[in-house]
Amino acid sequence: MSKNLVIVESPAKAKTIEKYLGSDYKVASSFGHIRDLVKKKGADSMAIDIENNFAPSYSVSSEKKDVVSNLKKLVKSSETVWLASDEDREGEAIAWHLTEALGLDASQTKRIVFNEITKKAIVNAIEHPRTIDMDLVNAQQARRVMDRIVGFELSPVLWRKIKGKLSAGRVQSVAVRLIVERERDINAFVPASDFRVLGQFTNAEGFAFEGEWSGTAKTAQDVAAALQPSQAPFQVSSLVKKTGTRRPTAPFTTSTLQQEASRKLGFSVNRTMSVAQKLYENGLITYMRTDSVNLSQDARQMAAAAILDQYGDQYLQSRTYSTKSQGAQEAHEAIRPTQFDRPHAGADDSERKLYHLIWQRTIASQMAEAKIDRTTAHLTQGNLDFVAKGEMIAFDGFMKVYLEGVDEKKAEVGMLPSLTEGGQVQLEGLQAIQRFTRPQGRFTEATLVKALEEKGIGRPSTYAPTITTIQKREYIKKGTRDGVERTVELGHFQNGTWDWSEKKEKWGSDKGRLVPTDMGNLVTDFLMGHFDMVMDYAFTAKMEENFDMIADGKVSWTEVMSSFYDRFHPMIEKAGDADRESGERNLGTHPESGKTVLVRMARFGPVIQVDNGEGKKPDYYNIPEDYSMGTITLEQALELMALPRLLGQHNGADIKANIGRYGPYVQMNRTFESIPEDKSPYTITLEEAVDLLQAKAARAAAAELAILDGDRGEIKILDGRYGPYIKFGRKNVTLPKDVEPKAVTYEQACELIDEAAKKPKKGRGKRKS
Repeated sequence: MSKNLVIVESPAKAKTIEKYLGSDYKVASSFGHIRDLVKKKGADSMAIDIENNFAPSYSVSSEKKDVVSNLKKLVKSSETVWLASDEDREGEAIAWHLTEALGLDASQTKRIVFNEITKKAIVNAIEHPRTIDMDLVNAQQARRVMDRIVGFELSPVLWRKIKGKLSAGRVQSVAVRLIVERERDINAFVPASDFRVLGQFTNAEGFAFEGEWSGTAKTAQDVAAALQPSQAPFQVSSLVKKTGTRRPTAPFTTSTLQQEASRKLGFSVNRTMSVAQKLYENGLITYMRTDSVNLSQDARQMAAAAILDQYGDQYLQSRTYSTKSQGAQEAHEAIRPTQFDRPHAGADDSERKLYHLIWQRTIASQMAEAKIDRTTAHLTQGNLDFVAKGEMIAFDGFMKVYLEGVDEKKAEVGMLPSLTEGGQVQLEGLQAIQRFTRPQGRFTEATLVKALEEKGIGRPSTYAPTITTIQKREYIKKGTRDGVERTVELGHFQNGTWDWSEKKEKWGSDKGRLVPTDMGNLVTDFLMGHFDMVMDYAFTAKMEENFDMIADGKVSWTEVMSSFYDRFHPMIEKAGDADRESGERNLGTHPESGKTVLVRMARFGPVIQVDNGEGKKPDYYNIPEDYSMGTITLEQALELMALPRLLGQHNGADIKANIGRYGPYVQMNRTFESIPEDKSPYTITLEEAVDLLQAKAARAAAAELAILDGDRGEIKILDGRYGPYIKFGRKNVTLPKDVEPKAVTYEQACELIDEAAKKPKKGRGKRKS
């Protein structure tokens, strides 16, 4: 039996730590939280005694009872218990719950923390134990209790006033509000147009470069009238050269790692945290939930050694960073590698990519500034003035290793050829490009994290679950639209004349961006109307500050809860008198029938409703996902009401065009085929639909490798996307790789079908604790 029991949160971490401790230590895992607020039905289902200082009722979750039972056995056979859960508030709360659930003796229990899983860090933690910090525990407890109260009291209001199974949350609802307001700003934005005019110049040696006209033009005619240059050369009226510096960005915090992994690796915030967790548990990086940009002295020394070894002393510039945001804990470290002499590490491609990104950012933060030579030249002829800009990297410094990504692409600045002030350059041609002003871009997961952090909403550990939750609840979704086309004018000036043309460009794409659903809009409007305090950005940020004050021991958590509840609960009572909310909007009158056409939220989603008069049931038409209740027009509604559209008959069967869950399609009997982007269900012809259906039939026929008949019915051998397979009714069975598809007999096919039926279905096994 081991004298010492070390309890950590994850089994992966337990395996890593056990390597660093001797035989006197047994390392076990709690598999995360072991207790939570009681889940039960009835009047006291919230498990919080409001009248008794918000006293919470906790219980060991059913899936953790075996874990707790095993830990109790290990505790009995140990002299000392070391609680080694994570160093943040949630980790502190887990340590306290373990103490309570396991009945630990305070004299035999020690709390240890570390921000990296290395031998040095583990041994140092063992040498410097402490007791559980109840201020940190209470800060986490206040957050959990407040979120439970908001969820349990506010969600039922949404069930009664909008739709069942909806939910609201202190942070999630505010995050949805950000996305809703951004979308409405975009929809209300009216683009303005002007022209960007670029001149193609050559210097005395014949080297080409570009300059931009410093004026603006609202119409093509303005450009044509203003720019009628002769063949006379332009003069370099001014030439300014400056050497500027660029500093490296600070090491990663949780939010900046999520943002950069999204920009450079295409990771969702959830994936970033999952991969970072594995890197941490395997001892490759420091703790990945932090809002500090600080690096320890040891870390700076290790980084300096790596920089000197790989790049030389001219690239070294050791520096410290401080966190600007309130509530940041400077005692913690930024996210960094544990070994700076390892540029690459990780068990799979995702881990290797994220690790290398962390290594690059940390190393770059301790490198010299980059020096950039910037040149600005003014080229003039009479009243015409063009500006040419160029830049050259004089010393790459930290840019040799890393350059931070950007959320929106910016125009690149190239090099300029040799120019002299007072010298002459020749205008070779002009290009005028119509451009349009743009609204702020829709949020990505990365820019939403940035906005939440800037407004002080949530903390590092909350961003990923918040964004996951609001997508899972279908309050927001990731857009799929490529945008719409608009005409852009282009002008080319050469040999003394303008040549004008037009081109098409797409704008307004929401592909991969976060957009609100109709339900997200509806819930946000209701909450803004009845729970403005909960939805207020400043109030939500103030709550985070209050949690920080609790963690610092400056205020009691029950005082914070009481102040909140005294304002919140009266809103719940008042909202009980509110009318049901359906988001109903009157689109106008049907031009033929004269009936009123509405849009509203129905039981199963947004619909178009056509009233048929008093006492008569209205007609309903589903609204596809590509449309929004807030922006759909009467004309669009009339088009949707015309669907499904009967195109005609082919071989005695009706062919229809319609819009379904996955987009527009044509249908004949039980055969469906998607309508391509260049065609519409409102205009597609019978002949075009027949071509689509026949093409699908031809593909299906080509995929048929064999058709077998027998006493159990027809069996097909098909060539699918992932290789040959057997199709028997609704059952699909993959063919083994060593079986020749066309040689399969009916009996062999039946055996393979029966074998597949005996195998347990994926996802139906017993869930692990």
